[in-house]
Amino acid sequence: MTNPATRTPAHSAEVEKATTGALVSKQGTTTIADTVVSKVAGLATREVSGVYALGGGAARAFGALRERIPGASASVSQGVSVEVGEKQAAIDLQILVEYGVSIADLARSVRKNVISAVEQMTGLEVVEVNIAVSDVHIPGDDEGSDTKNDTGRVL
Repeated sequence: MTNPATRTPAHSAEVEKATTGALVSKQGTTTIADTVVSKVAGLATREVSGVYALGGGAARAFGALRERIPGASASVSQGVSVEVGEKQAAIDLQILVEYGVSIADLARSVRKNVISAVEQMTGLEVVEVNIAVSDVHIPGDDEGSDTKNDTGRVL
């Protein structure tokens, strides 16, 4: 995952700098916060079949803890970072994929869905969607984590 603060100057020049996206018309100005773009991108990513989760191991562990706290909600934008300019946005995603899914095909589908959703909902041009695959989810890995494995040995 690329940190927006460490992006190369060439990349930074591609996204017009501003703290929020601004759409200006004769009737007024509409500003779009970074968090809005993050949430839209996160939801669009989760819609794609084959994406198991967003975020790295630490972010997912923190999210699991947050879900156990009454009244706390899971972050829709976990694993998503954005850089939003006046007319453009760049998005970085960190995902966990299902075992057996073609990562190249999945990345194309995620990119297409994220670009479509963000551009349709915000009017911002998405100049890039960077995807970092942090892990592969193997079915059955989660099931044994809370229970002891039966090895047939006396404990």
